[in-house]
Amino acid sequence: MAFPTSVNDQITDSVTQANTQVVGISPALALGNLFQATAQALANAAHNATNAQQQSFVTAQAATTMGITTLYGLDTASDAAATAKILSA
Repeated sequence: MAFPTSVNDQITDSVTQANTQVVGISPALALGNLFQATAQALANAAHNATNAQQQSFVTAQAATTMGITTLYGLDTASDAAATAKILSA
């Protein structure tokens, strides 16, 4: 029960109970916010990892393509060099 004041005791009690409720649910709200922020951070990390993996696959495919192109081009380049030597002789 609240101290006697010029305000109705029922109003004083309801305000006191509301204030107590706010203090009581604060830890639950804080943990809820923490869990939500953690979930969002982990989702962003997973998304970034997936994106980085996709980009590395694209880079690896481009490097493989260039390597195969170089291998196929070596035979032609050596033929051209030999032909040039034969024709210049």
